[in-house]
Amino acid sequence: MSSERNPVTPKSTENAGDAAGTEPAGPRPRRLTYAAALVAAEGLALVVGGLWILVLGITGDPDDRGQAVTGGVTLMVLALLPLLAARGLLGRRSWSRGPAVITQIMALPVAYNLLQADSMAIPAGIALAAVAVAALVLIVNGETTRALGIRGPGNADSGAEK
Repeated sequence: MSSERNPVTPKSTENAGDAAGTEPAGPRPRRLTYAAALVAAEGLALVVGGLWILVLGITGDPDDRGQAVTGGVTLMVLALLPLLAARGLLGRRSWSRGPAVITQIMALPVAYNLLQADSMAIPAGIALAAVAVAALVLIVNGETTRALGIRGPGNADSGAEK
């Protein structure tokens, strides 16, 4: 086989951060930073909510102490997904977009349920919906996608001829 058919290209600096553990060259797009901040804010909100439920379950008089403790711990464990995704987005890791998108998709039904409540949960539902939609828009933005080194379908071998 000829080496011209499948030429070996030098490693791109665009994805150099994934292999070497360092940040890729060039400035991080502002949209990517904003997306990471929104995803991190959701993760921190889950941690705070989990701690609040856990503390109330232990110190208060819940109907079922075990269920309150389990709910608090579950929220704190669920917070790992958006927090890891936010860290990956800041580090411009291509794998981080999937967990970030999943987090936003999971947040939308939660926001809808909060909006259906007849209580003080309605403002929380509005805020969660706004953050989830804004983060989704920022995450799937073309500039963000390029900064993460994600290529569209059919562009994997764009430099090589067949």
